[in-house]
This record gives sequence, C-alpha cells and structure tokens, in this order.
Amino acid sequence: MREREMDSDEEQLWVPFKSRPEWSDVIPVEQDDGPNPVVPIAYKEQFTETMNYFRAVFKADERSPRALQLTTEAIGLNSGNYTIWHYRRLILETLKADLQNELDFTDQIAQINSKNYQLWHHRRWVAEILGTNATSSELEFTKKILLGDAKNYHAWSHRQWVLKELGGWENELDYCQELLEEDVFNNSAWNQRYFVITRSPLLGGLTAMRESEVSYTLKAIVAHPENESSWRYLRGLYKNDNWSWANDPQVASVCLKVLSANNDCIFALSTLLDLIRHGFQASEELRDAVDAIRNSNLVEAESDLTKTICSLLEKLDPIRVNYWKWRKSILCEGAK
Repeated sequence: MREREMDSDEEQLWVPFKSRPEWSDVIPVEQDDGPNPVVPIAYKEQFTETMNYFRAVFKADERSPRALQLTTEAIGLNSGNYTIWHYRRLILETLKADLQNELDFTDQIAQINSKNYQLWHHRRWVAEILGTNATSSELEFTKKILLGDAKNYHAWSHRQWVLKELGGWENELDYCQELLEEDVFNNSAWNQRYFVITRSPLLGGLTAMRESEVSYTLKAIVAHPENESSWRYLRGLYKNDNWSWANDPQVASVCLKVLSANNDCIFALSTLLDLIRHGFQASEELRDAVDAIRNSNLVEAESDLTKTICSLLEKLDPIRVNYWKWRKSILCEGAK
C-alpha cells in the first residue's frame, strides 16, 4: 500500500476526522499489525486517521453521503486500494448517486496516475451503467489521456471496450489517421487502426477494406521502410489469406522498391522470405537486389534465394540470429 505524497498546503488545510462534528459518533478502527510488527510503516497522521475511519465505516457497512466523501479522501491518499474503490461502488449504488459526477472524479484521479488499474475498472463500471450516454465522454477521456501518453495500454483497452459496447465508430478511423500523421511509428495507433477495420460494423470488414488499406500502408512503408509497425500491419491485411498475400504484386513491388534503394531493410527481406514460402516466384530484379545487398555485406551466396535471405538476416538482424539460423535449417531439411 503506497501513501500518496501530499503538498504542504493540502496538509495544512486538512481537518482531522476526530475534529469534525459529523464524525463524532464513529469510533475509528486502527490497523492491526499484530503484537510485534517487524517493520512498522511510518504513515503520516492524515493517512492513518483517514484509514482508521474508513475501516470503521466499512466494518459497519455504512453507505451514506459522509461515507462516500470518506472514500474520496481515502482514494486521494492511496488510489490503488481496491477495497476502497469497491466499497465506493456499493455506496454509489445505494445512494443512487449521479454518475456523471463520478466521471469527473475519476478524471481528477487520472491526472495523478493514468495507469491506475482500479481507476480504469471503476470508470468502466460507471460507463456500463450510463450506457450510450457515456460514449462521447469516454472517447474524449481516453483521447485526452493518449494525448499525454500515446501508448497508454489502459486507455487503449478502455477505448476499444467503449467502441465495442457503446458505439462511436464513426470517426475512429480518422482519429487513427490523425495519430499516425503525428507519429507514424506509433504502433498503438497502427494496432487501433487494425482493430477498427476488422471490428467496425460500418466498414465491411477486412476484405472490403484491404485495397484502400494496402495502398495507405505501402505509402507509409516507402516513406519509412525502417518502421516495423507498418510492415506488420501490411501482413495483417492478408490474415488467413496467404494466397492473396503471395500473389498481390503490390507487396512484392514494395519489397523491390525498398531493397533496390540499397536499403538493408530486414523487414523487406523477411517479408520477401514469407512471400516465397507461400508460393511467390521472385523476379530477376528482386534476385538482383538481394544479391547486391549480399555483396555489400560480404555474405556468401547459398544454394537458393530463401537460404541466402536467411544468411543475410543472420548478419543484418543479430538480435534474432538464432531464429534466422533455425529458419534456414528448416529450409535445408525440406530440401533433403
């Protein structure tokens, strides 16, 4: 359990619960660390007293406005305490509270820590109850979080849940476009784009979107061939359709364009390797491009193109050298 640091002004403004008239009837319940705690934690007075009063109302199962306010203060001190969040939800249900206000509350907590699991679980609970009335606010909330942290897993997960359960697909592809224009290396935005074209009820699915998406992705690859995200996205556009993958001339063409530019691009080489594995017949131009890269890297020619590519990748991609050696060994076994 981690106590949140409070600034001096906030601490000075805090009024102890024992000095608040509305809490005079409550006997606080102290934390039981046993008779001989080995390393007792030196909590600040504010944290200790707040939790003592929280334990008292929790034990009594009090679901009142003052108990709700107490959870607000307790969460402000330790927003990772799942028991407090759970109890807050019970109180909100009992009081039939205005959950629009609860969205404002979680917004404030997110400003302190936007990667708090309890925060996102609570936010989803609220959104589930509000239903489609929360669609716009939830998309805007995640957009604001992603503006400061473009790869926040919690925000992306919540955004995808909102789209699936509450709707709001209309502008999502444009949003992905906007993010990729800002940073084409944003793999989270590429992942969201794939989520949209495969899951949106408005776009017709992967097959219907393939042509336009391939065109978009090829431009991104040519502009930044070193970007693994765009290559992965391109491969995903042919999911469960290896024949189309191997026989779409646009894919082989982008490999040739990248490799002919004297670019030792491991992604183009690995893509070419996969194309050949699925039946693609490499042109002489592609073979010449691979040979040029092989010569410039002093790599010996192998008995066939796929083994040569594996040898090249062993040198150009040392982090995965064992993987490429394994790929080549499989090719050798297949040739026997």
